[in-house]
Amino acid sequence: MKSVLFPAVAGMLTLFSSAAMADTPVSAITDLNVRAGPGPQYPVIGVLAAGQSATLNGCIENSKWCTIAEAGGQGWVYSDYVTADFGGNRVVLTRRPLGSSVAVVSPPEGYSTDYTGSIIAGEPVEDAIPQPPAEVRTYVDTHRVDPVYLEGEVVTGAVLPESVELREIPDYDYRYVYVNGQPALIDPQTRRIVYVVR
Repeated sequence: MKSVLFPAVAGMLTLFSSAAMADTPVSAITDLNVRAGPGPQYPVIGVLAAGQSATLNGCIENSKWCTIAEAGGQGWVYSDYVTADFGGNRVVLTRRPLGSSVAVVSPPEGYSTDYTGSIIAGEPVEDAIPQPPAEVRTYVDTHRVDPVYLEGEVVTGAVLPESVELREIPDYDYRYVYVNGQPALIDPQTRRIVYVVR
């Protein structure tokens, strides 16, 4: 998989707190979508590969959406899947110690948190499947379904709520669904995402 080199996103973000940590190095714990805005409704503009570093500019207050800079551009990531150094320890950004601060940024105009449910964040999975056969990818691509938009991000290991209808793929063990505009293969027994079609 190619690491991210995403284009610059128009508009600069306003920092509310100069005392907070800005321009903090972060790294992805799994292949993570980088979006044009803070939410699943915004298009994917790149991928921050597992282990790849970027610079955290700040997060929206009371939100898990944060803006990063990488390769001369800016984008938004879901903070359940990035780590930073806090007090000498690598910690998932949303689990940072009480009292540690991150710069607060303002959301863009039209920012919304109105979703039909939430993806349950999960640790990256060791049993994620390798690239599926070409006929599976073709089937998923030619049998598109309306996406469901959920709070969270589409990564391997995350779990979908029971309310999300999974679609069958003929002669294949996994199901598929378009979540937040992204096709994903799902284990129907556990409802875990086992592969993200990029």
